[in-house]
Amino acid sequence: MVDKRHDISDRLTAIAEEIADLALESLRDSIEAGETRLSDDEKRLTRARRSVEKAAYLLRADPPSPG
Repeated sequence: MVDKRHDISDRLTAIAEEIADLALESLRDSIEAGETRLSDDEKRLTRARRSVEKAAYLLRADPPSPG
């Protein structure tokens, strides 16, 4: 079971990196368009990345021992 959780955690970490790349691309596009504020798209991507990172972390964490 732990191996499956770690495998999913690894995949989620890779997905979080892909989302970060999309967010940077969105940020670059905003800068090139002369915008001075973060776009809604970039904000949404950042929130999604953080959520995926949190899920990856939670899956990696050792479960509490029964007792």
